[in-house]
Amino acid sequence: MTGWAGDPDPRLIINNVASSQHHPTRVRRPAVRQGWLEGGPGGGGRGSEPFVEVSWGEALDLVSAELRRVYTAYGSSAVYGDSYGWSSAGRFHHGQSQLHRFLNCLGGYVSAVGDYSYGTSGALLPHVLGSSPAHVMEGATTWEVICANTELFLSFGGLSEKNSAVGPGGIARHGNRSEVGRARAAGCHFVDITPIQDDTFAEAGVEWIAPRPGSDAALMLGLAYTVDAEGAADRQFLDEYTVGYDRFIAYVRGESDGVPKSPEWAAAITEVPASTITDLARRMARSRTMINVSWSMQRQHHGEQPIWLGVTLAAMLGQIGLPGGGFQHGYGSSADVGLARRVVSPPRLPQGRNRESSYIPVARIADMLLNPGSVIPFNGTEVTFPRIDLVYWVGGNPFHHHQDLAKLHRAFQTPSTVVVHEQFWTSTARHADIVLPATMTIERNDFGAGRNDPYFFPMPALTAPVGEARDDYAIFSALEERLGLDQSFTEGRSADQWLDHLYTDWRAHLAELGHDVPDFAQFMKSEYIKIPVKDRHQVLHAEFRSDPVESPLATPSGRIEISSDVIESFGYDDCPGHPVWLEPYEWLGQRDKRYPLHLISNQPKTRLHSQLDVGETSQRSKISGREPARMSPADADARGLSTGDVVVIRNERGACLAGLVVSEALRAGVVQLSTGAWYDPDPNDPSFCRHGNPNVLTADLPSSALSQGTTAQHALVEVERWEGPLPPISVDKPPRFTERRPARSAHGSEPGGTPADRVIRDRTD
Repeated sequence: MTGWAGDPDPRLIINNVASSQHHPTRVRRPAVRQGWLEGGPGGGGRGSEPFVEVSWGEALDLVSAELRRVYTAYGSSAVYGDSYGWSSAGRFHHGQSQLHRFLNCLGGYVSAVGDYSYGTSGALLPHVLGSSPAHVMEGATTWEVICANTELFLSFGGLSEKNSAVGPGGIARHGNRSEVGRARAAGCHFVDITPIQDDTFAEAGVEWIAPRPGSDAALMLGLAYTVDAEGAADRQFLDEYTVGYDRFIAYVRGESDGVPKSPEWAAAITEVPASTITDLARRMARSRTMINVSWSMQRQHHGEQPIWLGVTLAAMLGQIGLPGGGFQHGYGSSADVGLARRVVSPPRLPQGRNRESSYIPVARIADMLLNPGSVIPFNGTEVTFPRIDLVYWVGGNPFHHHQDLAKLHRAFQTPSTVVVHEQFWTSTARHADIVLPATMTIERNDFGAGRNDPYFFPMPALTAPVGEARDDYAIFSALEERLGLDQSFTEGRSADQWLDHLYTDWRAHLAELGHDVPDFAQFMKSEYIKIPVKDRHQVLHAEFRSDPVESPLATPSGRIEISSDVIESFGYDDCPGHPVWLEPYEWLGQRDKRYPLHLISNQPKTRLHSQLDVGETSQRSKISGREPARMSPADADARGLSTGDVVVIRNERGACLAGLVVSEALRAGVVQLSTGAWYDPDPNDPSFCRHGNPNVLTADLPSSALSQGTTAQHALVEVERWEGPLPPISVDKPPRFTERRPARSAHGSEPGGTPADRVIRDRTD
C-alpha cells in the first residue's frame, strides 16, 4: 500500500496498514473469555485466561443478553461506553460514533469528557480564551500567513515532524515540511525549547534550547519578567484586550510573594543560562513572534501553567490577532494545524442524545472502576464515580494511552462484563470478556477527510475482510434486532444507504451556502473533491483584535483572561487564578538518587500511538523485539551501555524492557521511550512489560483539580542493562485459545447449561 499520489511528502507509516492486515494477531472469530463463558458475568482473570471461539450467533446472543441485564437491573449509569474512534479514518465507520449512537438508543451511557491528547488545555483554554483547543487549532493562523510575516517562531515542546505525519481522520497532503522550509527561506528563525533536539523538521534549522523537563513554566516566567522589566510589554494591548494582567505581573515581579521571577531565578530551575533567557525575550519583543505550545506541554503535572503562560507571553507582546504573531496550541502536534478553516465539516453519522448524566474526566477511568462512589473535584464541579457493571469499548486501546498500567489491569478486573470490538488482539482485547472481530478501514466502504483537511475522499473497500470480521455497524444492527430497538439505530438503512443519505444531505447544505459538489454516485467514482475554505489567509483572533466589542471572546469578560476570577473561585491549590510556577510531582529538580533520569514518553515515529504496532514500519524500529529507547552518550557511558543493548527501565511503579539507542539529540539526564508498544506484561507481574510500554512507569496522577488531565508524558526512572535471558514477546501472537469445557455444578452437570445456552433458551422460549 502506498500513500496518495498527490501527497508531496508521503510517510512510511502507511506501510503498517497492508502489512498488518493478515497478521496472526488479527481477531478472526468472535471469542469469549473462558471463565466468563463458563461461569457467567464476573470479574477476575482478565488478561490471563484463555479464550473460547464461538459463532457469531452465540456471541451476539451473549452481548444482547448482557446489555438487557445491565440496563434492566442498574440502568445506563452502570454502562461505560468509551472509544477513541481509532478503528477508522472514515466518517461513517467511526468507532466512537457507532458505539455512542447505539448506546444512546438503549438509554445512554456513562461518558468521558476531554481527551488524552489535550485534555488539560481543554479545561483551561475556555476560561482563558473562551474557546476549546479544537477551535483554537481550527482557527490557527495559516502557514501561508506565517511564511509571509513571522520572523521568530518559538516552539515550546518542539515542532514535531513525526506528529505532523498524522491527524484526526487522516491527512491528504503532508505539507508542513515544505511550509517550514518556505518560512525559513523567507527569513523566519525557528527556536525549539525541548529536551529532544531532533523533534522537529531538519528544514527548520532550529536553535535548540533544552531546559530541564517540566520546567518550561519557570522559563516562561523568566521571559515575562524580562519583557516587563525592559518596558517591552504592550500596555495598550493588555489594557484593551485582556483582564488580570496587573495581578499576574505583581507575581512575576515578586510583589505578591517576595520572589522575583527573574532570568537568574528561572536559570536555577531550568538550567538554561540567564543570558539566554534575556536574549530570547529581547528577540521576542523586537520580532513578529509566533509562540507555539505543543500538546505535550500540558501532559504533565501542572500542565495548565505552560499553556496559560504561552497565551500570556503572546498578550504581553501585543501580537495576538496580528498576521504571523500571537499564540497557537498545536503546530507540529497534528498535521491539520495551520490549514484554513473549511466552510463546513464533511458529513458524519449522528450520535443522538445521551440521556445519562453521569460522566468522568477521560483520564480517570481506573479511579472510577476501582473507587465507585468516590468524589473528585473537576473544573469547578464535583464528579461522583458511578458503579460500572459493563464496559463497552469500540476503537482505541486504553492499555496504550492510560498511565500506571498495573493499576489499570487491576481496575479492569472489577466490572461484570467487558465487551470489545477489535481488529487485533491488543491488550484491551486480551482484558475483555467478549471480543467481536471488526473490519479494518480498507475492508469496508466509507468516505473520509481529516480534521480541517479540505480534501474529501471516497473510500471504497480495497479487500475482503479477514476471517469473520464484520463492520461495527453490522454488529450493532444485529444487536438492535435482538434487543427489539425498532430500527432506532439503523433507521432501516444499510451502511451504503447511510453513506448516500449523509452525503446527499451534506451536498444540499453546501448548495445552500452557494457551493456545488457532485452527487453521491459521481463522488464515489471520483478521486476526491475539495471542500471550500473560508479564508486562506486566516489569522487566529483577527476579528477579536479588530473589534473586541463586536467580536468578544466567550470568556466572562469577553477578553483574554490572564487572571481568571472563575478559576480563582474554585480554590484549587494546584491551579490558582493566574499562571504560576508549581514544582512538578516528579522532575529532575528533586535529584532523586534512586531514579536520576527523566523519562519522556512521546509520540512514536513509526506508527500513530499504538495503532498497527505489528505492522512493517513499526516492527523495523524494534531492537531484539523491544521498543527503542534513547539516551545521551554521557548517560549511557556512566552506565556502561551501548546502542543495541537491551535495558530495563524501572521506577517504583513498574519496569519495562527496551532496546537502547545512544543519541546526541537527547539532553543529558533524559530518556525518551515512545508510547505505543503493545503492553505485554509478565504473566505473574502486570507492572513489568516485556515489550517496552512506558505506561507501566507513569503515574496515574492528574495534572490538577481543574482538568484531571493525564500526566503520562513524564516520569523519573533508572536504566540498567538487562542481564538475564530475554523473556519472550507474546503480543505478536494470538492469545491462548481453548475448547469449551462442559458446564458443571456441585451436583454434576449444571441443569441450566452454559450462559450461552440460557440466553438462547430465553430467546426461544
